[in-house]
Amino acid sequence: MTMPRFHLAIPVDDLEAGRAFYGDLLGCPQGREDPDHWIDFDLRGHQLVLHKGEGAGVRLRNAVDGDAVPVPHFGLVLDWDDWHALADRVKAAGTDFVIEPHIRFEGKPGEQATMFFYDPAGNALEFKAFRDIGQLFAV
Repeated sequence: MTMPRFHLAIPVDDLEAGRAFYGDLLGCPQGREDPDHWIDFDLRGHQLVLHKGEGAGVRLRNAVDGDAVPVPHFGLVLDWDDWHALADRVKAAGTDFVIEPHIRFEGKPGEQATMFFYDPAGNALEFKAFRDIGQLFAV
């Protein structure tokens, strides 16, 4: 059975800034668009839609392993090497991190590499990786 594709629609205040961030920086191929209202992106096989409008960037925080994690947030669980390559690319682009790339839950179940940053509209993203993907749902 194939894994279902996830669909997420998020608000942005500037479609062109979103296109540059998701298309150029994160490397997501672009799909269909209505140039005044929305753009589809392929986020590693998942459909991400940027909708122009108000409401982006609500910033709440929740404590997780000593970090103040922005909520809501979304992202991907990447392969270990892909995560490091993305961290390097995002750092080189001068992106401000909400939470710098680091290892969370070190030496504990669910140990993972993680990083958080905002898109240009203020939507929080987390990208993480596990050396052992079997730890994804560890308790």
